[in-house]
Amino acid sequence: MSGQAYSIEMPQVWRSPVVVASPHSGAFYPDSFVAQSILDAKRLRSSEDAFVDRLFAAAPQLGMPMLTATLPRAFVDLNRSCEELDPALIEGVTRRGQNPRVASGLGVIPRVVANGRTIYRGKIPLAEARARIDDYWYPYHCALQRLLDSSHARFGETILVDCHSMPHEAVEGISAKPSKRPEVVLGDRFGAAADGWVIDAVEAAFSRAGFRVARNSPFAGAYITQTYGRPSRRQHAIQVEIDRSLYMDEVAIVPNARFAQVRAQLTQAIRDLSALGSEERPLAAE
Repeated sequence: MSGQAYSIEMPQVWRSPVVVASPHSGAFYPDSFVAQSILDAKRLRSSEDAFVDRLFAAAPQLGMPMLTATLPRAFVDLNRSCEELDPALIEGVTRRGQNPRVASGLGVIPRVVANGRTIYRGKIPLAEARARIDDYWYPYHCALQRLLDSSHARFGETILVDCHSMPHEAVEGISAKPSKRPEVVLGDRFGAAADGWVIDAVEAAFSRAGFRVARNSPFAGAYITQTYGRPSRRQHAIQVEIDRSLYMDEVAIVPNARFAQVRAQLTQAIRDLSALGSEERPLAAE
């Protein structure tokens, strides 16, 4: 199943309440967008979660549906609210309060890529911004909600694993010792997006696969985790951030020599995650 905004790979046998998604690994850059930009192709890709869809590609074979964005984050950011419009970029938009993401150029239509590099020569029309939201943002989120609803209907519970990558520099400042820096950061909005048994099980799965794991720092989860994490409805959401330096050359944006090894580790982790379900809940005290 596919659409312009996304692709979905369904398992032959849907046997897990886990839904895997990759909203920032889209790598189709429309010619019109590239022509608008003052950046070359490589710099445009600097905020892309490159190859994350390939790292988690085993999910359907393990009984979980996988949703992947087609278009890149620099074109439309699916991990932002559709209302986060940047008046410094989009004509006719008025400022509404103080939104630090929008102010820094990282609204739903980003003004900058990594390291604050400006994407455009000037402003873009509001109609263009709305068209991107209508054509790509809404279809992706409708598809995601349908998957979560279907999972919930089948299993009585659903767990969204929202997959991302982070630049190595994001974790460099955590500790002077490389051995103390996390390789995977899990975000559950400090407990608001998932029950404790879920985040515990997800952390255990990545730890067993050989990763150093941290929670909520430096990334606690953004719009998707906040919006779809509804543990009171038995709909949980966990954001997963992987250190890019583990599996890719961040400058050249190509897989490095460890790519296959890291993919194998992640496959082990999601194999464990595929077994999650209500039976994983701790027993209530008598």
